[in-house]
Amino acid sequence: MTKIGYARVSSKEQNLERQFELLERAQVTKIFLDKLSGKDNNRPQLKEMLNYIREDDIIVAAELDRLGRNNKEVTSVMNQIQDKGATLEILNLPSLSGIQNDNLRRLLNNLIIELFKYTAENERKQIRERQRQGIELAKEKDKYKGRPLAYSSDSTDKQKRLTYEKIVEMLEKDVPITHISKELDVARNTIYRIRDEK
Repeated sequence: MTKIGYARVSSKEQNLERQFELLERAQVTKIFLDKLSGKDNNRPQLKEMLNYIREDDIIVAAELDRLGRNNKEVTSVMNQIQDKGATLEILNLPSLSGIQNDNLRRLLNNLIIELFKYTAENERKQIRERQRQGIELAKEKDKYKGRPLAYSSDSTDKQKRLTYEKIVEMLEKDVPITHISKELDVARNTIYRIRDEK
C-alpha cells in the first residue's frame, strides 16, 4: 500500500505550497503535480498517476476539485481510481483513516465523496436557476439585453462588424447560405439569424 499525492494548480493560483504542505502532512510517498494555464485541459501527471497506481494504494488530494474542473471529470477520475482497486482520500473531507476494515473504509469514503459531488452539483443547479429567474425578471422589466451579438451592425469588433455587413450584402444578392458560411468562415446558424432579422 502506497500513499500517493496529486496536486493541480493553474497559472492564476498561488496555493501550490499549501497543497504540498497538506500532502506531506498526510505522509504521501510520491506526489504528481500538474501546472495548467488558462483552459488547458491536458493533465499529463494525472494520467501518469492513474497508470502508476496499484491495488490498495491511497490517492490523496487536498480538495476534490483538484481532480477535475467539473463533476464529470471528477467522476471519471474517481472511477479510474476505483477500477484500479485504490482508494481516494480528500483532505478537506472527513477522514476515515481510523477505520481498520478496508472494505468499510472504502465504502464510507465513496459515500462521502458521492454526497459531496451531489451537494456541489445541486449548488450549481441552484445558481443556474437563480440566474434564469433573474433574467426572466429583468426581461419583465425590459432591462435584460442578453449577451451582445458578435456579428451585428453595432458590434464592438470592427472585423466582425465588416463581416456582418458582407453577410447582409451577400444575402441581398441571394448567395446561398452554405456558400456564405464557407467563404466567410461563419457558422450557418449565425447567417440564418442575420437573415431572419431582416
